[in-house]
Amino acid sequence: MTHDLTVLDTLLKAATTAGASDLHIKTFSVPVFRINGDLVKMKEFGIVKPEHVKEMLRAILTREQSEKFLKDREIDASYGLSGVGRFRVNVFQQRGSIGLVLRSIPFSIAPMEELHLPVILKKLAMMKRGLVLVTGVTGSGKSTTMASLVDYINNNRTSHVLTIEDPIEFLLRDKKAIINQREIGQDTRSFVKALRAALRQDPDVIVVGEMRDLETIEIALMAAETGHLVISTLHTLDAPETVNRIIGMFPPHQQSQIRQQLASVFAATVCQRLLVTKDKKGRVPAVEVMIGTQLVKEIILAPDRIKEVHDVIQKGHQNYGMQTFDQSIFQLYRQGLITRKEALDNATSPDDLALRMQGVSISGDGDWGMFDGSAEEEESGDTKQPSNPGFMQQNDDDDDEFDLE
Repeated sequence: MTHDLTVLDTLLKAATTAGASDLHIKTFSVPVFRINGDLVKMKEFGIVKPEHVKEMLRAILTREQSEKFLKDREIDASYGLSGVGRFRVNVFQQRGSIGLVLRSIPFSIAPMEELHLPVILKKLAMMKRGLVLVTGVTGSGKSTTMASLVDYINNNRTSHVLTIEDPIEFLLRDKKAIINQREIGQDTRSFVKALRAALRQDPDVIVVGEMRDLETIEIALMAAETGHLVISTLHTLDAPETVNRIIGMFPPHQQSQIRQQLASVFAATVCQRLLVTKDKKGRVPAVEVMIGTQLVKEIILAPDRIKEVHDVIQKGHQNYGMQTFDQSIFQLYRQGLITRKEALDNATSPDDLALRMQGVSISGDGDWGMFDGSAEEEESGDTKQPSNPGFMQQNDDDDDEFDLE
């Protein structure tokens, strides 16, 4: 591995050119790129040697970060390469040697339309208060969606946005909003300390990179209660698990109180799965959206009613802009963005979705409205692309209880 550039920079340049989302580096192994969700061994670069890894760490970590890594055996950091991009880095130790994973962060933030996100997210971004959670498994695009939400706020609201990140990913410049970005370890010691301080820094919107522990969740709920819009992420699979995860973080004697707090501030969950596009050149998110309607709040308050969430989301698209994963996947398929196989492989109920594709309604599912209808002919390539690539056209004139203003 002899190159004019450093080994790290050469690999990152190649990864970016290949469209990789992640670069995996392990001592005594070949580099691995993650391209459209698949891991690809890059044998042409040869084995990564210990001296290569040491060179990488010198380029990525500050002295303080190096000391922290020696103590903790893992650390989050960021790295920028001029003309190539920015990268979120995690350095860790495994079997006595060092490994790195670098996640690509685009220089610019894509608008919601380009990301094929539901238009209801624009209304969520304009809310004055409440808790909005972007959830999904690792690598499902949570950070990208959250950045797009913040960018929409930046372009459309006169407000003070305060972000707390570990590390800072997308670099945001003031537009209509004033934005302050704080990085754990560099600008503040912890999410908890930064969140406590944020309440004294006159924010309108508080963005928490991740709600990792009980105390962070507790303060985030309090911030939403005191009149702020709080946006954060969680590693959960869907809306019911998100509610259960937050409640379950607390000891039993506190859970009733937390249910009441969560119900009072809950605005929405936006849960994602990334699907490979029909042309195999990228990925597109299937998005489940649950809005904090009065009925949803009542379900949050009653532990035995959580099983009702799926039906509430499924029937809530017309008035509130909610959608299930299967409704979202079906719409992606109808738009010609994904194949039938990809749709069924990622569906929550593939058999039911297959019937929907044939125009057969499922007993008990209710009216899917704009999601209904046969889509089999669209696999032939005759799909007419919608003028707005977002999943849903929201009716702003609906007279309902969901008032985001």
